Amino acid sequence: MTAYPDTSFLCAMYRLQANSQRAAAHFARMSEPLHVASPLLLEFRQSTRWQVYLHAKDRSKGFDRATAQAALAMLQSHIASGALVVVPVEWADIANIAERLSAQHTWTQGHRVFDVLHVATALHLGASEFLTFDARQKQLAGAEGLHVPFKPLL
Repeated sequence: MTAYPDTSFLCAMYRLQANSQRAAAHFARMSEPLHVASPLLLEFRQSTRWQVYLHAKDRSKGFDRATAQAALAMLQSHIASGALVVVPVEWADIANIAERLSAQHTWTQGHRVFDVLHVATALHLGASEFLTFDARQKQLAGAEGLHVPFKPLL
């Protein structure tokens, strides 16, 4: 496995946003399926459902259910076709890596738990590339020797 994504990459792939063209182009150039683990899928699916909740409370926030369902259906279609592969992971190992990353980087850089877990998962799986559009995750992944091909948009 070469590349591991974070949620910002999946969001850009499955819902039209500023980074969608870059995500789609990178995905199309990949020589292997995109590998994902269950916590990444959980965060993506949860955040998609959360956006629907926000939109229902205030139409200026989030997005509608049809948009969310289309994104989730496309994700599931990519899993079913093999374009995305859900890989098994050893959670005890990921937790140990994440604890090390947290202790080493969060004091000074302020990383959220899922950001740390995504980078820890990439390291656990032996990825050499980390796909993110998030500046803090790029910083964390880079500090751990992972190549991040994207510059975050300002």
